Amino acid sequence: MSSTALPLQAHITGIVLTRNGQRLMEQCLASLSFCHSILVVDSGSTDETMAIARRFGARVVENAWPGFANQFTFAHGLVETDWFFILDQDEICPPALGQRLQQAVAQATRHTNEGSHAPVAFSVGRKSWYFDRFLQHSGWYPDIIARVFRRGLVSFSQDAHIHYHPQGETRRVGAVGEELIHYPYTSFFHHLEKLNVYAQQGAESLRAHGKPGGIAKGLLHGGGRFLRIYVLKRGFLDGKAGFLVAVHGAFYAFLKYARVLQASWGEPFNHH
Repeated sequence: MSSTALPLQAHITGIVLTRNGQRLMEQCLASLSFCHSILVVDSGSTDETMAIARRFGARVVENAWPGFANQFTFAHGLVETDWFFILDQDEICPPALGQRLQQAVAQATRHTNEGSHAPVAFSVGRKSWYFDRFLQHSGWYPDIIARVFRRGLVSFSQDAHIHYHPQGETRRVGAVGEELIHYPYTSFFHHLEKLNVYAQQGAESLRAHGKPGGIAKGLLHGGGRFLRIYVLKRGFLDGKAGFLVAVHGAFYAFLKYARVLQASWGEPFNHH
């Protein structure tokens, strides 16, 4: 943990939600050395994830998976510092960004204590490795996401994706080259596994909001998504990786709308 002399109100807790995240857990937790403490909330790991977390001196809490929004709400309730930083188990925070975040939080804390206006959240950039490179286009970069929050001044919600709702200003921290490093997938199979889950969540969200789906809508949205990623977002400049991202994105959109359709699938079964 960081030994930097900071006022108590400027201390940061690093939060990592985990499940079978041993692949990058050591690198992920090591990159949180600028934090005053680390909180790992695990939802049933069967690998070495929790053992690695304990070796890094993290506080490890187990909680059955209730969805992203509810798990973040649960973790938020365990934070004892005034600030917390969310890092995914497949992400690494470079040292330069960690220093920037520490300085930003200290300054915001000082301004708040002096009665001046200050942000309650900070966003950072993220670059993601896909197939054979860090994507520079395809709608994946720059990927600006809010990740640092003042405790008690943020809430969480979820539809197909997690959403953060800070109760005040969010300010960007970090220059080009000081982004989170993200390794989301290990293979095409891994990508399709996650895509399958996201498509199902997206379909359930559409259905819950009474929005129509269907094959025609799936084809329309799938084709539109491919063009947006590969052409409008210049995915073609990312080489093979850009094309593959666009194809997978189109497939996700098609599945999301197609799965709104209801069918019996022969269950339990019908005799004729």
